[in-house]
Amino acid sequence: MSESAFQKCINPACAATFDVAQVLVSCPKCGGLLDILYDWEKLPRIKGLGFFEHRWSTKGVGVEGTLDFSGVWRFRELLPFYGREDQIVTIGEGRTVLQQADLLARQMGMVEGKLLLQYEGLNPSGSFKDNGMTAAFTHARMVGAKKVACASTGNTSASLAMFASLAQMRGIVFIGSGKIALGKLSQALDYGALTLQINGDFDDCLRRIREVAADAANGIYLMNSVNPFRLEGQKSIMYRILEAQDWQSPDWVIVPGGNLGNCSAFGKAFMELQELGLVKKIPRLAVINAAGANTLNELYSNRGLRWNGGKYDASMVQKHYAALDESNYHAHTVASAIEISRPVNLPKALRALQVMNGVVREVTDDEILEHRAMVARWGFGCEPASAASVAGLHQLLEQQVIGRDETVVCILTGHELKDPNATVKYHTGIDMKSVQDIAPRGPVHGKLVNQPIPVENDLKAIIRAMGDDPGRIGMG
Repeated sequence: MSESAFQKCINPACAATFDVAQVLVSCPKCGGLLDILYDWEKLPRIKGLGFFEHRWSTKGVGVEGTLDFSGVWRFRELLPFYGREDQIVTIGEGRTVLQQADLLARQMGMVEGKLLLQYEGLNPSGSFKDNGMTAAFTHARMVGAKKVACASTGNTSASLAMFASLAQMRGIVFIGSGKIALGKLSQALDYGALTLQINGDFDDCLRRIREVAADAANGIYLMNSVNPFRLEGQKSIMYRILEAQDWQSPDWVIVPGGNLGNCSAFGKAFMELQELGLVKKIPRLAVINAAGANTLNELYSNRGLRWNGGKYDASMVQKHYAALDESNYHAHTVASAIEISRPVNLPKALRALQVMNGVVREVTDDEILEHRAMVARWGFGCEPASAASVAGLHQLLEQQVIGRDETVVCILTGHELKDPNATVKYHTGIDMKSVQDIAPRGPVHGKLVNQPIPVENDLKAIIRAMGDDPGRIGMG
């Protein structure tokens, strides 16, 4: 393990530290979220971000060349938690594109050259999740994990299943009943993950998978973004944007908000870059919720919740969640990737908003679909959740929060083909998902068939479906 890296609780009243060899998804002392931090004085000094440019010329063979080929690990000095380079799990993730979207800028009334689209859908599994999975799987390999699991609205399960197959670990994914785009579900099945379709939504799935992972006897390594190593990999999205802009920060970064892992990682990236003296300017951050999954916007924009140096009003969050429970509220949006009403990274998102002088907004499903079509017509195309960032930009331009001559990067988190049903319905009116839901199921004959398993939202039933003994719950 790296002697210069450690885990630390983000709750300033606790601030407990732990070795990176420990498998934790929350602070065992207070329950707070964890950061991966570094003693930079013990590490080789990075004199400037231009140091990383030489790695573009490597051939992509051998251990060092393979790492240089990755858009995450070519910045490995900025996430040095690993012990040895041969422990790193990589499949060439992060080879993504920052598009100067002049045609779209014209439609948005912006100055040409000022609107940039970061296409994370060009990752191997089709979404930004690969940036985080490569880091989390590296840690899983370091600690000898054999089984990895996640709750997912689709993209996480696809990425986990792909990495698990290649890392020769058993992948298990929890998905909500009817709450996943079939294009994403197909990936998890194809890559061989055990797919449990829980009778509930994403929040139910995440609650259950955390219960399963908390029992050490299950031997489950949790891969959701509550895992702090996931966010270490997602920092690299900011590094690549800086790289494409000749190491200059844009004025704004706009990102969809679901479980809030990306914005949390972005804030941490700039905190560290500033600490190391590697950037002169921190861009402003805009996090965009879907109106049907708008917890962050409700708490931040409408009720004034702030990070406040880590002393945020946790009771406000608890009361909001209690109200959701009392009204039996479930998130609902066409942007399934951000259909989350209880984001686990909320505290870290509040911190990122403070660090990056951020704002939060929400956009309707109609606005998401309209801007998704605009991106496709005048860009490369993206899944609905990605378009929330562009719809949010439109709103912020109209509100004159963002100037039309400011440099703005919109993060497009997933590929257009992740959710072709939304595209087909927009252009033809045909709801393919409804048709598929009532279509007769024929027999399956393939030798590698891997069907999803319906499971009740019950811990014992879930343990049983995983092939384990539910009778020893609580014994680990």
